Amino acid sequence: MTVLKTPPRSPKDPKPLSVGIVLTDNFTLSAFSLFVDTFRLAADESDFSRQIHCRWEIMTEGAAPVRASCGVQVVPSAGFVDPARFDYVAVIGGILHNSKPVSPALYAYLRRAAGAKIPLIGICTGSFILCRAGLMEGRKTCVSWLHYQDFRKEFPTHEVTGDRFFEIDGDRITCAGGAGAADLAASLVERHLGSRRAQKPHQVLLLTPMRKAEAAQPHPPMAYEVADERVRRALLMMEQNLANPLPVAAIAHNVGLSTRQLERLFDATLRQKPSDLYRILRLRYARWLLENTTRSVTDIALDAGFSDCAHFSRQFKSLHGLSPSRARPATAESGPFPEGAAPSAEWAGLRTV
Repeated sequence: MTVLKTPPRSPKDPKPLSVGIVLTDNFTLSAFSLFVDTFRLAADESDFSRQIHCRWEIMTEGAAPVRASCGVQVVPSAGFVDPARFDYVAVIGGILHNSKPVSPALYAYLRRAAGAKIPLIGICTGSFILCRAGLMEGRKTCVSWLHYQDFRKEFPTHEVTGDRFFEIDGDRITCAGGAGAADLAASLVERHLGSRRAQKPHQVLLLTPMRKAEAAQPHPPMAYEVADERVRRALLMMEQNLANPLPVAAIAHNVGLSTRQLERLFDATLRQKPSDLYRILRLRYARWLLENTTRSVTDIALDAGFSDCAHFSRQFKSLHGLSPSRARPATAESGPFPEGAAPSAEWAGLRTV
């Protein structure tokens, strides 16, 4: 059997990037896997997975296995390690409700890390955990649009954004989760190890070029800004059924209202009929696809719930003021950032390690 030896590091190599990752009950597996796999791929050449340029520990209280929201169990590599060993400590959450309460030991560990001036990262609902630990006072927090209203309800005095991938506010970093966890990890790699190593994970994982903190979450839903729970649930049903639109009566039934009651509620809240707003959501989604993909207009029309391409084009022009073909960008989105690019401005105020 051939044993792959870890090659010696060159004196010119930057200090390895070290990250402690805390998993909580019902954490989101996709956010965790994309976050840690970005470091894995940046840490070594090819796909050897040696912890050369990046190092990480997967931690839980007492090093006990922890269950992801999908049912997969992860065996951590350690209990709570001295946070001074890390450049960052990240906590990854998941299901907001119906999970085990976070232990006092975890809150104490995070406060200990903050006291040691270690930058803290909250991923997915990990941002809620940082807030509950009292570590986000006066800081801006980034959450998924899905949890925007939940956050505002629990933390009414905190500043929150629900339309970005991640937010850097001094030595506190919060991330909406999902694919944004890979973008955040790549930004950390870029800052510490340079753009060449930051590009590699996205290329290997077949992801889009790395997105910066200020990039908007794709197709941000309208629902996250709506306070009324019934209207929000109805909008989310519409957002999740664009290709095969649901009858308004079925949406009303699912939120416990009659069709007429739902129409009155939409009018009072949004000054729109549910059917009109549903069409707007589908056309807005179609425009996003036109601007961000190379798919045909016919395919996009079908994906937006229009079986007649001519009808789609008329509706699209009526809303957006231009035809679908003219909505395509004149030039393709720029590729990966250039080699040697300077760290972006959002890192100002974060300690240099």
